Amino acid sequence: MLKIGGKAPAFKGTNQHGETISLSKLKGKKVILYFYPKDATPTCTVESCNLRDGYEDLVEYGFEVIGVSADDVKSHVKFADKHKLPFSLLADTNLDIIKAYDAWGEKSMYGKKYMGILRKTYVIDEKGKLEVIIEKVDSKNHVQQILDHYE
Repeated sequence: MLKIGGKAPAFKGTNQHGETISLSKLKGKKVILYFYPKDATPTCTVESCNLRDGYEDLVEYGFEVIGVSADDVKSHVKFADKHKLPFSLLADTNLDIIKAYDAWGEKSMYGKKYMGILRKTYVIDEKGKLEVIIEKVDSKNHVQQILDHYE
């Protein structure tokens, strides 16, 4: 279990621009790492667009925003372009980052249980420590949900 104040797991992945993004390269920055189940699905789109709409506010607080799902780079390109997302989306097709951040687990839909990506957000401080963990993400108001920890 990851805990506030604990060290954030190292990660490395490719974003929609073909760039390699890693936690070590982000040292000295505050990072919002949000996990979402799937590109172009209704709730994931709402959440990502809320982060897009509040992006300037997040940047003013010094945040770097990074989304993570198991979709591939090609899917991320399409999703980011369609919704004009100004931040990186990492392709984690082998689930390494997702599992390291406890964002893989049992879900339920229509009474059926299955394993999938859990919607979670982590804020990592400049030194690589977990500063905020949001397990119950409010997709429509996610920016405010994050900023509430800093205002």
